Amino acid sequence: MSDAAQPTAAEVRAAAEAVKTALDRHLAAVERRSGDDDPAVFEAFNQLAAVAEVYDELLYDRYDEVTPFEIPGAEDALPPYAGPEEPNAISVLIRRDYAVAEPQRLLAQAQRVEAAEYEEDAGAGEGAAATVPGALGVLFGEFEPDEIASRHKEFGLEEGDSTLWVTAADEAPEAGEWLETPFEHIDPQQVVCRFDVSAVFDDEDDSDEEDDLEFVEEDDDLEPMDAEK
Repeated sequence: MSDAAQPTAAEVRAAAEAVKTALDRHLAAVERRSGDDDPAVFEAFNQLAAVAEVYDELLYDRYDEVTPFEIPGAEDALPPYAGPEEPNAISVLIRRDYAVAEPQRLLAQAQRVEAAEYEEDAGAGEGAAATVPGALGVLFGEFEPDEIASRHKEFGLEEGDSTLWVTAADEAPEAGEWLETPFEHIDPQQVVCRFDVSAVFDDEDDSDEEDDLEFVEEDDDLEPMDAEK
């Protein structure tokens, strides 16, 4: 970036002051919050994220430095829950990602399932498990997703990220109406809770655990803390 396009030192300082002010407002909102989904806390969080991003960019442009922390943007956070107080229906949305780490193991397992299913009529299902897509269809047709999740290594799969969202509604949808597009039209304000699992969290947990173990060796009164996702 040319010198002419760089922010001034005063602009960087002003951005830093904005971060300090936003931090104070966020802490004050947290101290006064009325519950887990207090909209004032949510708003203060978003303001803090916005000014921190501006400061980080100006700091880098002016001094080629970055901050040692990252505040997720508003698009990464769910808004406060605004659904029914006493939901009459819920939807559970689950996504699990896998890498096909061992295709041959996957094919072999599917072929065993296929052979057992059609042992009385050898030609009835022959060839369905001959390809990776076909093998996946056989295995997911035979086993519940939770069983595959617990036995994924047996099927030649490697776990990736996963997420589970619980959404609330006043009434259950009509049977069959959402089957073509099951994950569209989700209102974030109807999400009661969500649970994410990611290798990113695992890496952070491992690092935190190593640090905590070092403290334990120095002081027997300190115990390792479980890292939150």
